[in-house]
Amino acid sequence: MSTELGFTIDQMEVGMTRSYAKTITETDIIMFAAASGDINPVHLNQEYAEKTMFGGRIAHGILSAGLVSACIANKLPGAGTVYLGQTLKFKAPVRPGDTMTAIVTVKSLDAEKNRVVLDTICQVGGKTVLEGEATVLAPKQ
Repeated sequence: MSTELGFTIDQMEVGMTRSYAKTITETDIIMFAAASGDINPVHLNQEYAEKTMFGGRIAHGILSAGLVSACIANKLPGAGTVYLGQTLKFKAPVRPGDTMTAIVTVKSLDAEKNRVVLDTICQVGGKTVLEGEATVLAPKQ
C-alpha cells in the first residue's frame, strides 16, 4: 500500500517498478542549458550539431538523468527520498521532441540502514537511452 506521496521503506519490495514519461521540448533544453551553464553547441546549435556524429541536436545527458530523479522523487520511493548515489551509462542520444520514459525498479532493500538500491533506465520508443543504478534513503513510516 502506498500513500499519495509514495512508499515508505516497509511498503516496498524487490521487483516493484514505477515509471515517469515526458516529452523533451526545445524549452527544456534551453532552460537546462541556462540553469546548468552547459552551452555545448551540440545541444543548442543545429548547424554545428549536424556536423557531429549525432547528425543533429541532442538533449543534455544529465537532463535525461533528471527524469530518473523525477521518477524517484515522485513515484518510487516518492516524497522524502534522499539520493545517495547514481551511476549512469548513456546508450543513445535523446533529441528534441522525443518522449522519454524513466523506469525505476527496486533491486534491493536494507531496512536496517533505510537504503534502497534501484535499477534505473530511460527509454525512447522502447530503446534504452540511459541505464544505471541509484542508491537512496527511503522515507520511514
